[in-house]
Amino acid sequence: MQLPAVPGTLAPSLLAIPVALGINAATALADNPLALMLTAVLVLAGLISIIFFVSGGSHFQDPLFCVFVVFSFTSVVDLIISLEEDGYISGFVEVYVREGEPYLRTAHGIMICYWDGIVHYGLYLAMIAAIGQRKSYRNLGLFWLGSLMMSIVVFLLGNLIGKYSSDLSPAFLLNLPYVLIPIWAGGRLFQQPRALPCLSPEKVAKEQSKRLYQRPQDLGLVLVLLLTAAFTFFRGMVVLDCPADSCFEYIYQHEPYLRDPVAYPKVQMLIYMFYVLPFFCLCIYGLVLPGCSWLPDWSLVFAGAVAQAQFSHLGSSLHARTPFPYQTPEDVWWSFLLINLLYALGPQLLAFRCLRCPAFFLPTTPASHRKKHQ
Repeated sequence: MQLPAVPGTLAPSLLAIPVALGINAATALADNPLALMLTAVLVLAGLISIIFFVSGGSHFQDPLFCVFVVFSFTSVVDLIISLEEDGYISGFVEVYVREGEPYLRTAHGIMICYWDGIVHYGLYLAMIAAIGQRKSYRNLGLFWLGSLMMSIVVFLLGNLIGKYSSDLSPAFLLNLPYVLIPIWAGGRLFQQPRALPCLSPEKVAKEQSKRLYQRPQDLGLVLVLLLTAAFTFFRGMVVLDCPADSCFEYIYQHEPYLRDPVAYPKVQMLIYMFYVLPFFCLCIYGLVLPGCSWLPDWSLVFAGAVAQAQFSHLGSSLHARTPFPYQTPEDVWWSFLLINLLYALGPQLLAFRCLRCPAFFLPTTPASHRKKHQ
């Protein structure tokens, strides 16, 4: 005899089948990094295809649109990695990080993933929206360029010379596009026309005729940059094992993270010393002498670079994933935070000043020269 069907039992059982299949598929992907990577590529290709058909291909006239879409996808992946490593979520990319890129489990790796998943992701969305509305995104792009290049250069060099150099796998090659594509994207960003303010030659000549003491804001910026340059040189000497007592005291009592064998902080301080320090000197030159038209663009690039670097350095110094002997001592937390925040603030103030009042940095035209002498 056939038993009567119980109402309401068939539908839940049918729903349970796809749910169980989805769970099994997700588990299989998590246990197979290659399958997980291929799935991510397929999802990304599908996303680009949807955008292409919805927009009718109009956005793709700017090739940087594709770059920002792809990198925004990887930013979400980086945010997932950082959240999983800090214990907020679990079961997404644990196998890949453990087997493919274990250096992402360091404090520095977690911090750069947070920055990429939050700040870079926000920049990508803003630039994608600007492309859709046919607006200029040059300034945002230059800030992003400096931030991304600083992040990837420190990360790659730290992996090559730090304690994880023996654990590098073929997955390390996935970082190469983050070097090559931004270089190409940076060339296109610098080629885009700059939005120049509507200023008369007389006003430009008047602004450029002012001495430094007649521009108190610029004088303050010069002093800030001088102090920042001195601190940059000092920390560079610290990581180069300078035998001076002040260097020895600083690295053991104020920033022991500089001794961490992961090598990220050492690489960061050397990049500061050999690249950022000369730029600070050039900035002082550009604030003293008028007509340095290169300064507004490059101030944005270095503002992004220093902002990313200081976020990663501060976060890694205080993160629990950093071994205890290399964490910042609690009795110097406030001075450590204050010094490093002020260090990051200087380039941001410089970029803001260049964007807000660019007349001093505009090239002087022959017409303005004639009018000035007349």
